[in-house]
Amino acid sequence: MQTFSEIFDVVVDDIDDLNHVNNIRYVEWIQDISKKHWEQVANEDMRIEMIWVVRNHNISYLKSAVLGDTVEVATHIKSSKGPLSIRVVEVKNHRTGELMVKSTTEWCLLDAKTFRPKRIPESVQELFR
Repeated sequence: MQTFSEIFDVVVDDIDDLNHVNNIRYVEWIQDISKKHWEQVANEDMRIEMIWVVRNHNISYLKSAVLGDTVEVATHIKSSKGPLSIRVVEVKNHRTGELMVKSTTEWCLLDAKTFRPKRIPESVQELFR
C-alpha cells in the first residue's frame, strides 16, 4: 500500500470559535491531500483524461487539533472496484502520533470529457499499490 503524507503547523486561519481546528478545515485537508496524491502519482495524460469526484465522506473526529499543533495528514487507497475507490485519510498529532481524525471517502472516477463513470484502469490501480 502506497501512502502519501504532508506535515504542517495549525495556523490561526484553521481555528474556529471553540479554539480548535474547524471541521470544515479537516474536510479541506482530506480533499487537498487526496488531490495532491493523485497529482503526484498520475502522469499528465491520466490527469487530462480522468477526474475524481467524491461520492461519500465518512469522518470520525477523535481529538481536536489546536493552534500551534503540528499535524501529519496521510492518505492511502484501501480498495477499488469498478469506478469506485475507497481512500483513507488520517490526521495525527505529529509530535505524539495520536490519531485526531480518520476519514474514509468513496471517490468515483469519471471520464473528463463525458463526466460519466469510468472503470479504474489497471494502470491507475498500480499507481497506488
